[in-house]
Amino acid sequence: MPHHGALLTDLYELTMAAGYQRFKPETQGTFELFVRALPKQRGYLVLAGIEQALDYITSFRFKPEELDYLRQQPIFSRVEPEFFDYLAEMRFTGDVWAMQEGTIFFPGEPVLQVQAPLAEAQILETYLLSMITFQSMVATKASRVVMAARKRPVVDFGSRRAHGPEAALLAARASYIGGVQATSNVLAGKTFEMPITGTCAHSWVQSFDTEEEAFRAFNDVFPDHSILLIDTYDTLEGARLAIRTGKNVKGVRIDSGDLSRLAKKVRQILDSEGRPDIQIVASSDLDEYKIDDMVREGAPIDMFGVGTEMVTSADAPSLGAVYKLVQTESAEGVRLKIKLSRNKVTYPGRKQVVRRYGTSGTLYQDVIGCAEEAPGRDGRALLEKVVENGELTRPHPELSAVRSYADKEIATVPDRLRKLRGSQEYQVVYSALLEQRLREERRRSHHERDPQD
Repeated sequence: MPHHGALLTDLYELTMAAGYQRFKPETQGTFELFVRALPKQRGYLVLAGIEQALDYITSFRFKPEELDYLRQQPIFSRVEPEFFDYLAEMRFTGDVWAMQEGTIFFPGEPVLQVQAPLAEAQILETYLLSMITFQSMVATKASRVVMAARKRPVVDFGSRRAHGPEAALLAARASYIGGVQATSNVLAGKTFEMPITGTCAHSWVQSFDTEEEAFRAFNDVFPDHSILLIDTYDTLEGARLAIRTGKNVKGVRIDSGDLSRLAKKVRQILDSEGRPDIQIVASSDLDEYKIDDMVREGAPIDMFGVGTEMVTSADAPSLGAVYKLVQTESAEGVRLKIKLSRNKVTYPGRKQVVRRYGTSGTLYQDVIGCAEEAPGRDGRALLEKVVENGELTRPHPELSAVRSYADKEIATVPDRLRKLRGSQEYQVVYSALLEQRLREERRRSHHERDPQD
């Protein structure tokens, strides 16, 4: 992945850092990253982007040219030179807790916690939110597409429609975590060690005088991997021509029209000519809803290529995550922090999420509690320390292992949360101790604002 400098942040992170460095240089802060609400038509979320987030945290540096740029900005014209000296030496020295990448999670649950000097922790906010929310959004969408396909392979065809080349790379990675089999993005394959796949475009067929000539040429170049695009002119005639070009044809792809109806007719042609072995691949602005409809209609499609709708999560293209301060620690001791804004209340202190399962092994209930609360015999604590004193506690798992773990996690999602439309709400509760601390902090906050009350 491209290296991102420390300037990939919002300006107010740096203005706050300057204030922290002057007034609270010794104060530690704990921030938690969580999602406020599920996007529409979602019953769960799949966590992705943790590896890139941790790499950014542990390699965070300001380059000399970046500091020169900041010095030139009017807002920093009266900031003491010591602040820039501080930034030049800044390295992440704190601790991080996170859920394992691929974990199913729900609103309110911290998926990442950062505990460090306030300036160090604050500057990270922009990058962490953008990286984790984007990949989690795509991984969740991909899992829904894969569910709709009902064990038929799904591949990522979305690079050309992603919001930029880097988004294409990250979307390929996230969709793989969500369950797709492969990607068409070659750099993603190399970078993340993912399987790659591809066929040919209409331009290949159009570049030859006849469609049959184009098919034969493609078969000749790729005798072991020949999947032919048959809808450039006439889909059904394309299927007949594909059969005539040789025994090595592995599949045909349909990229336009009524895919379900055409797939049925193409399947009849292939079978009647003694080629039941030729697979049918379908693409063309697919999403989980269209795939679900085609599967229900009995469309004989063996593989789906999904692009735009998946890599942009088109029906729910944003994820409302936040990064909130929940406690500080200084010479005066630990102070719990809450936010009381309407509809945006935050609970105080560093937390733990404990998951409990039903007798069938599916998700039953999550409890958000204080970090020091024991999970109990039947509970699984989801947050683990992954960075200590600025260093990773263990190497990142291979992406294939993340994908395998995500598959197991998704398998625990109960049917009521898997529905493509109208999924039900999962039970997430707060522990009695955490509720008590919220009440105490609320009372303290009111008392400090109005001592006479």
